[in-house]
Amino acid sequence: MPIKGKHRRSMSSRFARRLVAAGTGGAALAIPLVAATTAEAAPSAQHAATETAVTSAAAQKDHSATYTVVSGDSLAKIAREHSLGGGWKKLYKENRQAVGSNPSLIHPGLALTLGGKAAAGTADKSSAGQADPSSVTTKTESTKSATTESATTKSAPAENTSADSAPAPQSTYSNDLDGWIRQSLDVMAKNGIPGTYDGIYRNIMRESSGNPQAINGWDSNAAAGTPSKGLLQVIDPTFQAYHVPGTSMDSYDPVANITAACNYAAAVYGSIDNVNGPY
Repeated sequence: MPIKGKHRRSMSSRFARRLVAAGTGGAALAIPLVAATTAEAAPSAQHAATETAVTSAAAQKDHSATYTVVSGDSLAKIAREHSLGGGWKKLYKENRQAVGSNPSLIHPGLALTLGGKAAAGTADKSSAGQADPSSVTTKTESTKSATTESATTKSAPAENTSADSAPAPQSTYSNDLDGWIRQSLDVMAKNGIPGTYDGIYRNIMRESSGNPQAINGWDSNAAAGTPSKGLLQVIDPTFQAYHVPGTSMDSYDPVANITAACNYAAAVYGSIDNVNGPY
């Protein structure tokens, strides 16, 4: 009699194969889900970084302003009219490259930046606050490197000290009205006295026609015994009160007369550029 079930597979074997298949299918479905989540997160982070950069750039532009110099302007006048903190000295410091070595000599058409550096500093701080850890590490390492280089430079032998401390060559000026005004402007720049070539020249031509020996012997000052003298017609008490150190004590001296008059005009009118008549 034949034995039943001799070639049949056991039930447990079929169940085992089904469990393995189910396990394999589950793993295959899980992998794409994880990959899709990662792929969607990357563009989102990139978009956020782009928006941050655009916002920082816009903020920097909004905080900066440009002013174009017009005839009769001086750094002191511009700083006062725009209520700039730090006055004309800070304005000159921020625009030194455009103005040049003489803050008293600015020409119409010159473009000045008002508050540009402050705006840039604000934008830099905003960007730094949102930087990722890797960029912060890089900046820290750069700072350490710069500090090391600075320390090395300071500890190096001072071989070039004599060259650095050598006096700068003296400027030469012509012995005429142009040379007197230019020399006066250099003296004024060293003493923080505002004024421009045009402002000084205009007032000299009105007061003395360019004659350094001019004297007024008929007005009220002359009647009081203190006649107006020199290129800018300064009386002796005013000359002595506003005399600029380093210049001659002779009120007829062209440079001493100009600088003292401009010093007085700066104290009373803000600048010689603001004087358009008897002063």
